[in-house]
Amino acid sequence: MKKTILLLLLLAGFSGISQTNNELLKHYEAYYKEMRLQGDANGVISALTHLNVLSPSKERRDTLAFVYMNNGQHMQALNTIGIEKNSDDSELALQVKAFSLKALNQPKRALEHFEELFSRNSSPYLAYEMADLKIQIGDTNGAIPNIEYGIANSTDDMKYAFYERQQPYEVPLKAAFYHLKGLADFNMDKENIDAAIASIDEALKIAPNFNLASLSKQALESRKKEAVEGGEKN
Repeated sequence: MKKTILLLLLLAGFSGISQTNNELLKHYEAYYKEMRLQGDANGVISALTHLNVLSPSKERRDTLAFVYMNNGQHMQALNTIGIEKNSDDSELALQVKAFSLKALNQPKRALEHFEELFSRNSSPYLAYEMADLKIQIGDTNGAIPNIEYGIANSTDDMKYAFYERQQPYEVPLKAAFYHLKGLADFNMDKENIDAAIASIDEALKIAPNFNLASLSKQALESRKKEAVEGGEKN
């Protein structure tokens, strides 16, 4: 009899816990929807964190990491899903790892996730990120195929944002690729500065307001002038 009573009490307890969890799930699901409607990133993060504790899922975890990333909280994003390359990573998880590692100045680690994304769904935007990172780490030969792909496949409506000025600005993606081509040309042959300048001129033809390309051209012209003056002195 005592065992029966104890069993009934345990079952009642589990039932109560289950009802409480279900009520909390409904509460935080409603809270999540409301925070999304209001555009409250911190509220969305709070709701997803609670939902993931109450009912863990890979999809919720990936979404939480993505929201962290979009909120500029890259370390929190990576703490949520890790940095390792996993074969079962969703495209959302790969995006978080790639862009967050890039933002945290980890180009080599970021690159492997961009390459996996590109292998699943190639696009000029991913090709640009890969080429840019490869130039950063000194893999110019590896960057060239990405640049060629980008120039061939970028369309007029594709834009890329730059932030080196106080006011961010956009240029056509193809112009951004020609700027990278100029940098790659210079890295491949530092004596042939004219080839690098010619590529950057192509970028400026497409986007005359391309400040970063203008700065790169000025630096190359200054280097060319120094080389000429040095040759004349010799």
